[in-house]
Amino acid sequence: MNDKKNILYADDDYESINILFRLRAPSLFIGLVLGVIISILVSRFEEVLSKNIQIAFFLPFVVYIANAIGAQTGNIYARDLKSGRAKFSKYFRKELLLGVIFGLIFGIVSGVIIFLWLGNIFLAFSVAASTCLAIAVAPTVALVITYMFQFLHDDPAAYSGPIATVIQDMISVVIYGIISSIILL
Repeated sequence: MNDKKNILYADDDYESINILFRLRAPSLFIGLVLGVIISILVSRFEEVLSKNIQIAFFLPFVVYIANAIGAQTGNIYARDLKSGRAKFSKYFRKELLLGVIFGLIFGIVSGVIIFLWLGNIFLAFSVAASTCLAIAVAPTVALVITYMFQFLHDDPAAYSGPIATVIQDMISVVIYGIISSIILL
């Protein structure tokens, strides 16, 4: 077992299936429960979804792109934590700024594409604003959750990925649902 600051790291090269399962299962089971909650959250936006089915086209996109950016942050930070080179305050400032920059760029690009494709300015603005906001918070969410597991002396790579993903999914769904409801209802 790798022991750095009393943390057991999930290392497929050295650990048994039993240890790897015990390290990874708790966060995945939490993700299972929170995943069901995400479905309940989506059902809360039935009115806006039934008014314009095209809103559903972009839910996977908004959720995915925010997760992709958050996952990059979490993975890079977890790697650097293990090496001892990571400083939370420095990461926090940079990742907050990167989230805003990526959010603005991806929000604008997605809005333009959706408007050109479907010709609906309100839908395009809804997706653009949701994408921008979901991406803007994603790196911070991933960073804070990764830091929290490091602080709790759990392997941040094994725990934070699934937990940060499902929390960011929930945040993205709520952002998209609220913004779409405000703009399209």
